[in-house]
Amino acid sequence: MPKIKEKLVITGCDTNTEWQLPWFIENYSKYNTISLCVADFGMSESMLKFVDNHPYVYCIMHMQKEESENSKAWFYKPIAMSNVPAKKGVWLDTDCQVLGNIEGIFNHIEKNKLSMAVDRPWLLRRKEEWHNSGVVGFEGKPEILTQWAKECKNNPVVGDQEVLHSILNPITKMTYIKELPNIYNWLRLQIENDGEDSKDKKIMHWTGQKGNDRIRGLMKIQEVISNA
Repeated sequence: MPKIKEKLVITGCDTNTEWQLPWFIENYSKYNTISLCVADFGMSESMLKFVDNHPYVYCIMHMQKEESENSKAWFYKPIAMSNVPAKKGVWLDTDCQVLGNIEGIFNHIEKNKLSMAVDRPWLLRRKEEWHNSGVVGFEGKPEILTQWAKECKNNPVVGDQEVLHSILNPITKMTYIKELPNIYNWLRLQIENDGEDSKDKKIMHWTGQKGNDRIRGLMKIQEVISNA
């Protein structure tokens, strides 16, 4: 068991999304010094070797992912967060492009709460407040994190964000959710569909299949630049 750190940034993936991981780590390491913890939801041996040898990675958490129709990696996210060896942690999905120093997120963490940005595109379309689970800050093991992890295991429907929303109501949101500034989780739909952008954003979250296409394009650009 690795020694407990004061702070860690956590991400994770399986073989379906591990192609994003080197790109994610490269972007993160340009601007940040806090070590990474990587949750292994079923990565390939070659990717595990890459992660194990990376100087920015403090530890790997090997999660026992069940092979079933409901075994999508994202349902194991809150379980990984619950087991991270740190007093404070920040989860980032691998489709998040880190654009600068994000250590200010830790200033928005409160005990017994999850720090999350409002999902503005969902708010606009569904006319109710959702919080996006691509970036989540927390301290220790808040009760809501335990509930979320349990519900993802017992009732894994659609995605982890939908599961969290299903166990909250307007009152419990006030109790358990600390709003994170939008600059720490700027969503693809905000730019592409809603015309919202900010030069101050720290994390660009390229969601969905169209987001995957954008990431592949960005990776090609970075490869050209590095080979120039």
